[in-house]
Amino acid sequence: MQIDVQTLVFEFVGGLGIFLIGLKFMGEGLQKSAGDKLRDILDRFTSNPFMGVLAGIIVTVLIQSSSGTTVLTVGLVNAGFMTLRQSIGVIMGANIGTTVTAFIIGVDIGAYALPILAIGAFLLFFFKNNRITYVGQAIFGFGALFFGLELMSSGMEPLREVQAFKDLTVSMSDNAVLGVVIGTLFTFIVQSSSATIGILQELFNADAISLKAALPVLFGDNVGTTITAVLASIGASIAAKRAAYTHVIFNLIGTTIFIILIVPFNELVLFLQSQLHLNDPMTIAFAHGTFNVTNTIMQFPFIGVLAFLVTKLIPGEDTLVEYKPKHLDPIFIQQSPSVALDQAKEEVLRMGEYAHKGLEESSQYLNNHNQKHAELALQIEGALNNLDKEITHYLVQLSGTSFSEAESNKHSALLDSVRDIERIGDHFENIIELIQYKISNKVSLTAQANIDLNDMFDLTAITLKQAIQALGDMDREAALEVVHKENQIDQMERTFRKKHIIRLNEGVCDGAAGIVFVDILSNLERIGDHAVNIAEEVLDDKNSNPQ
Repeated sequence: MQIDVQTLVFEFVGGLGIFLIGLKFMGEGLQKSAGDKLRDILDRFTSNPFMGVLAGIIVTVLIQSSSGTTVLTVGLVNAGFMTLRQSIGVIMGANIGTTVTAFIIGVDIGAYALPILAIGAFLLFFFKNNRITYVGQAIFGFGALFFGLELMSSGMEPLREVQAFKDLTVSMSDNAVLGVVIGTLFTFIVQSSSATIGILQELFNADAISLKAALPVLFGDNVGTTITAVLASIGASIAAKRAAYTHVIFNLIGTTIFIILIVPFNELVLFLQSQLHLNDPMTIAFAHGTFNVTNTIMQFPFIGVLAFLVTKLIPGEDTLVEYKPKHLDPIFIQQSPSVALDQAKEEVLRMGEYAHKGLEESSQYLNNHNQKHAELALQIEGALNNLDKEITHYLVQLSGTSFSEAESNKHSALLDSVRDIERIGDHFENIIELIQYKISNKVSLTAQANIDLNDMFDLTAITLKQAIQALGDMDREAALEVVHKENQIDQMERTFRKKHIIRLNEGVCDGAAGIVFVDILSNLERIGDHAVNIAEEVLDDKNSNPQ
């Protein structure tokens, strides 16, 4: 039989492309139509490992990507929203959730792919309602997924006649490790285990590969999908790296166990096929589902051991920025509003300390260009955003309670201070971006410009720290000192701007460097303004301590 290689390659590659686009569209459409609450699901429903597994399944079914769920989990661990132990449960759930795609493919509706595409396109292009267009996007993706599979199936059918491919499948039947390696490499290249499982289903359906050869490839697909999370963890915190490598270890352990038990597992899958009258694609889907569910059940009791193992493999103390509030206990809102107010104040002060730390990290990043300072500052900025939301919500709940005049003033002062501290985070985030622009565009500041910026950083950091201390102690003297220092910041900014213009006129400094210099000065001056706003809350309070 003469094989048309060009048609085979074109149909396979084109079908794979349409399949991947369909998978992406379906996942995005489901995600948007369900509401973009995925991070909330992972954040709120991972109180214990079992809930983490359920959350992992739900999110993966919604976005149709275990890699996507794992990357999202790595991001949450990196941000401090989730602990390593919680993340392991989510990763286990993601492995189960991804099997849903294989079961969808197992339903033989390829003949209806084009009408499904047409319905999806109709909803996408003829309706203005966002919810309808999101559903249309999901349906269009669903149709594209099956249309891509049909093309791939057509392209791969002649493979069963190719002697080299026959020899390869025989080798995989005799050597399961070879099948695992091939599955891992192919999934790493395609970056989607759902796609590679889909290809495996079509190969099996076309009698181009035996079940004994297909199972090791299936195990390898599960190992290959972990690479995405590892790539996402590059440059992330130690905790995030541990979460990503847990995914690798989890699937490697499962694959090793199933390779050892390949013969009885092969018999089990054949038994399920005969008893449930499964078609070939659905047989692979059941094998995939059985592998991942069994792997999770086996390793679930050892989550603590997995966490310990990965901590030993990736040693070091992690710099953890805790996004979640420590002091906001809702029970005090009704039982003791005055205690709740004190709790809120403690959280505001903690938020202020974070802001000061973020500013210091920005200063260090300016001087040594070490990326870890930028990453920590941006983590802190994210924490400030979340604390702003949580503290404000807590204080708004408190606003309905009966306060004395002094408590009412304190309540208002805390609300205002929270907003000022959050804005400080925005300003040092701007500074980080300016420094990143400076580095990437090889912008060079003069020695004097660097000295001036460091002087301004030092004065601003001292002023901010004193403002937070003044709020904590309700110290009028400290607050007045903040006002005095902020005037110095304003004067410093004006002086440094004039010096910059002189350097510009003398040709010592170029325009790009001038923009970076002036914008950093401006952001530091605005931080000084917010520090004064916090201090003025103390000065306006009649109960503040004159010391």
